[in-house]
Amino acid sequence: MALWKARKLSWSRLSGFLLVFALLTLRIVDPIFVERLRLQAFDQFQRLNPREIAPFPVAILDIDDRSLSEVGQWPWPRTTIAELTDRVFQEGAAAMAYDIVFSEPDRLSPNAIAADNPGISSEIRSQLMQLPSNDTVLAQSFSRNRVVLGETSVRSGLQASGVEREIQKVPHAIIGPDPRPYMLKFPELVQNLPILNEAAPGRGVFTVLPDADGIYRRVPIVMMVEGALRLSLSLELLRIATGGDAFAVRTNDAGIDGVVVAGQVIKTQGDGTVWTRFSASSSNRFVSAADLLQGKVPQNRLAGHLVLVGTSAIGLEDFRATPLGVPMAGVEIHAQLLENVLAGTLLKRENIADGKELLTAAAMTILVIALAPMLHAGVLIISTLVLVSAYGIYSYLMFLWQSQLVDPTFPIVATMLTVMLMSSTNYLREERRRNRIRNAFGQYVTPALVAQLADSMDALKLGGERRDLSVLFSDVRGFTTISEEFRDDPQGLTKLMNEMLTVMSEPILKSGGTIDKFMGDAVMAFWNAPLETKDHPRASCRAALEMVRAVEEFNRNRMANQVGKEPVHPIHMGVAVNSGPCFVGNMGSNSRFDYTALGDTVNVASRLEGQTKHYGMSIIIGERTAQIVDGEFALLELDLIRVKGKHEPERIFGLMGGERLAGSDEFKTLSATSAEMLTAYRTGQWQKALELIAAMERQAARLDLDLHDYCALFSGRIARQSELPEDPDWDGIFDASEK
Repeated sequence: MALWKARKLSWSRLSGFLLVFALLTLRIVDPIFVERLRLQAFDQFQRLNPREIAPFPVAILDIDDRSLSEVGQWPWPRTTIAELTDRVFQEGAAAMAYDIVFSEPDRLSPNAIAADNPGISSEIRSQLMQLPSNDTVLAQSFSRNRVVLGETSVRSGLQASGVEREIQKVPHAIIGPDPRPYMLKFPELVQNLPILNEAAPGRGVFTVLPDADGIYRRVPIVMMVEGALRLSLSLELLRIATGGDAFAVRTNDAGIDGVVVAGQVIKTQGDGTVWTRFSASSSNRFVSAADLLQGKVPQNRLAGHLVLVGTSAIGLEDFRATPLGVPMAGVEIHAQLLENVLAGTLLKRENIADGKELLTAAAMTILVIALAPMLHAGVLIISTLVLVSAYGIYSYLMFLWQSQLVDPTFPIVATMLTVMLMSSTNYLREERRRNRIRNAFGQYVTPALVAQLADSMDALKLGGERRDLSVLFSDVRGFTTISEEFRDDPQGLTKLMNEMLTVMSEPILKSGGTIDKFMGDAVMAFWNAPLETKDHPRASCRAALEMVRAVEEFNRNRMANQVGKEPVHPIHMGVAVNSGPCFVGNMGSNSRFDYTALGDTVNVASRLEGQTKHYGMSIIIGERTAQIVDGEFALLELDLIRVKGKHEPERIFGLMGGERLAGSDEFKTLSATSAEMLTAYRTGQWQKALELIAAMERQAARLDLDLHDYCALFSGRIARQSELPEDPDWDGIFDASEK
């Protein structure tokens, strides 16, 4: 069976394989929207479980808003920077790095002041020119301390103009193949003043590039700038703090494998970047520069620390978007990188991670393609949800337990898209199967039943259910006379009957009814099966009224289109509706059966239809139907009748019209007169009953209602009853002797 399905559904699987091939190709190309989805999943992992804030020997000397307010606007004189540097090491810091570039001479140096102010006296100018420049003072501070200068990269146009510059080298070694083809390359280096550059023991690049969505997740710790290898600012700070030995770049066939600094290997991506695992921003990392200059820093606060100098001042705009969803000062990103290196908590993503995830996605989607045609939709959906949930949990646990970044998005999205495609092809296959059933059964049974059979082949089994239905029977009166018109034209009679039954059927179908069967010129229909109809008594009454109206319109058209001199006999019909419990389902033998309804409700409806001619009514409804629709339709109680085959009497009602007629004062008067007449009739007040019958005929005439036959029926009954001796058991119940 499974093999048959595999052969039969090869086109479905082929479409699945084509989709998988397209998805895998898309992942290899890795457009921005695919990458962004993956990165956002990694961000969500960090938000769910950010790195814990723990004490590390890393501090940020913060040029904050208070420092600018108390020390002065930026840039500060280089002598102030020198004082700041010296104080850091007086506090016992191991090393410090500036997330700042001093690329231009200090305009507040004595010689600059002398040159820019021609109005000062020559004596003062001479004295100023003899003083050392602020940059010299700062260089002297750098030369006696372990200081790392920050460098950055921008497009300044220096190379384009042919200016030759010397880039100071940082001692390094290479272990393995040449790493330069894999490294990030920055076009030009913005260096510090030569006097500062030569005095400082170290120099590192603080340029950090955001991902395509503007979020800073990865930091290059080794890179190429104008052909020179550079460490990032944080790693260079660590190198200088531990003695300033050369760093090493370790490579393999997949690219850069790691960087060796201070005797430890820091694993990297193939391009020399690392993924920072962020913790929330913490004020414990920061020391205000104003506090340091004013001697307010607690003792040992900076002792043994790696100090990064940067700014969190709002006006200096050094804030960056982070995976945690909140911006951080750029210097804090460098501090967090340094904490990750010291604690060994950097996030890891293998160089072959993309290949592994491609294989995982291929395996998951192929599994779906293999199983989908053989599983029911519910089982397929549940199985897929279990599969993708398990993979998502695995990805998150790898992040928690091993700090590994495993992309949950592409394999899950690829699997879900494959399931959607396979489900769609299954749906189309089922639709074709349903259409075959509709074509096979549509000419024999009702559209509603065909739809039910198409939805479930189980519906073809014998059996049924108990359900409340509204059952309608209709029949054409005087069909024999009509048949005589066509004694020499049987085709014409067939055409007339088909047209008439179509006219009678349309109101039933439009109101949601099911046509059970045609019995010559009669119709049986019911509501609330196989499809549920909550207001089925009202729907059946509306259909009955519309059937009578449609037949009257049909008669007018026949007469208007009359051909020849032969008279056209109008078609009259009787309709009965009864509501109540029935057994409905497929009834018959194993080889032939019908979807039909059985029960006392059906029998009573059939008997009531036979009484329509007797009572001179177009529509008669049973008591339960009347109780539900009373007030919404114009009803007249007709009689208390014991139909043939029944012991209990049934109160029957004439359905005279819709809500408009029911709400009119004239009909309310007629209804009251009718009720009073029945009371007089049932209590043996014959004369009063006759007077009320006469009043009913007058009132009905004003409403253009024909109650002549009904009134004549009761007048005849009263005439016969009044001639008989008084009967103490008289209860007014009529025993119908005919069906």
